[in-house]
Amino acid sequence: MRSLLIKDTTREERIQIVRQGLDFCGDSSCESCSGCSMGVGSIDAMYQPYIDGEMELSEVNMRHAATRYTLG
Repeated sequence: MRSLLIKDTTREERIQIVRQGLDFCGDSSCESCSGCSMGVGSIDAMYQPYIDGEMELSEVNMRHAATRYTLG
């Protein structure tokens, strides 16, 4: 498995990583999803900090989980 860390990827590779990770419908796009099931409005907006090299992918996911899910 290849590294997904910012230091090991280019911006273009990070875009592809996000697209592949969100490939629920099989066509590598999230056009019809719009992030509604994740409650973020726009999937692009949620993962933009990772794509721009500002936050690691795991940090983006943890930030989203911390604000969307509660225990119990």
